[in-house]
Parts: sequence; structure tokens; C-alpha cells
Amino acid sequence: MISLKRATISDVKALVALEQGVAGTHIYVPMLKEEEWIEEIGKSVVYLIEKDGVVVGNVSYEKINKDNVYISGLVVNPKFQGQGIAHEALLKILEELKDIKRIDLVTHPDNTKALKLYESLGFTVESRKENYFGDGEPRLVLVLQK
Repeated sequence: MISLKRATISDVKALVALEQGVAGTHIYVPMLKEEEWIEEIGKSVVYLIEKDGVVVGNVSYEKINKDNVYISGLVVNPKFQGQGIAHEALLKILEELKDIKRIDLVTHPDNTKALKLYESLGFTVESRKENYFGDGEPRLVLVLQK
């Protein structure tokens, strides 16, 4: 069982540490600067994912308008992956966003675990964008419409 705790500026160092743990792959663009997280906390809803009192990940979303939300991040520390934490966190987020008509997110086409997770929750691939984050890598835009 996990819990979501709303992140504040005092959590920035923990967020950077989580991102450092998943840096170095071509399928994920980590946010490694404290300034990036300060900006993200200012414009988005950011949660720390906790399991047994330990921060094991984060999930965030940005409200585009009253009917559209963009899930801007989901990270689980590699030591805790494979335990259903991301699935449980997304279920909590989707419950929180139950009145939103359209939810978007992007993921790398090689991130097969993430694609399986998102599709299991009803997301479908809407399009493919080349160089989406300016890292030279493509991303798939996935959408959940209600």
C-alpha cells in the first residue's frame, strides 16, 4: 500500500535524488536541477509516492484547462520497481481526476513497461512526436478520454 504526499519546496532535494536514480537512459528525461522542480511545484500538482514511510517515487500533473490534464511525470526508484507502485499511484491520480474529460501523457516508444501500464488503465496512443523533449528521442502521446 502506498500513499501520495503533496510535494512542497522543502521536498526538492528528495525529488532531485529520485530523478538521479533513473537518469542515464534514453527513454526518460530526468529533472536534475532544483530550479526545475521549484518551477514544476509552482505550476503542477506534484506528489511524493511513499511506501512504508519511505519516498519511493513521484507523480505529477498539470491542469491544461477544466477538461484537460497532462500527467507530466511518474518515476519509481529502480529498487522499488516491479511491485505495482506506479500502477497504484496512477489509480489514485485517476480517481483524483475522475471528472476530467481528457488526460494526456507522453512516454518513449521503447518504454514497454510504461506502455503496458498506461494501456492497462485505458490510455491509447494518439500520435508519435519526434524529439518531443529536445533530447533527440521520439515520444508517444497517450490519451485517456472519458
